[in-house]
Amino acid sequence: MTTMTLAVPEELKHKMDSFAEINWSEVARQAFKQKVHDLEFLKQFKSKSTLTEKDALRMGKEVSSELSNKLRKKVQ
Repeated sequence: MTTMTLAVPEELKHKMDSFAEINWSEVARQAFKQKVHDLEFLKQFKSKSTLTEKDALRMGKEVSSELSNKLRKKVQ
């Protein structure tokens, strides 16, 4: 297994130290594993997609607009 060194803010390290029973190396390994899995999925999904960037942006704007309208109706 390869060794990796990470830098974390002092405040976070202090909070992590208050949970001595947690294997933070294992937490990091699982987070890395999940992130790589997610990225591989997205890469595969993207390679099979026929959407153009323009299509994706248009659809994103439509979804945002619809959500915004729904939220406005709930507030009123």
